[in-house]
Amino acid sequence: MAESTRRPTRQQSAIAREMAGSEEFRSAQEIHAALVAGGDKIGLATVYRTLQSLATDGDLDVVRTDDGESAYRRCESTQHHHHLVCRECGRAVEVQGPTVERWAQRVSAEHGFVEVEHTLEIFGRCADCAG
Repeated sequence: MAESTRRPTRQQSAIAREMAGSEEFRSAQEIHAALVAGGDKIGLATVYRTLQSLATDGDLDVVRTDDGESAYRRCESTQHHHHLVCRECGRAVEVQGPTVERWAQRVSAEHGFVEVEHTLEIFGRCADCAG
């Protein structure tokens, strides 16, 4: 987890442990089910709040799936990055996108926007699933 002056809660610690063992994006429901199956007593609403907090702090990456659901995974990079995500197995690869960064800055400036943020996730099938 990222550096923080506050002590992690029991729920944050449980979710951080759960997320450390996986490289794929998972929904809050999937994470909750894994925690409960592992013996953690934690409510689904608490999982949602904690995941959102960890994502806001930069400890977790979050993407929107094709059906609009948020999916989370442990963030491996401290730099701004984008993701390639397999629709079939959930495997994700962090990628840099300097061309996307330049384009976003140029388009923002052309329209007078400042303090711009963006996300880019590319969904497809990884080589293992396509093969």
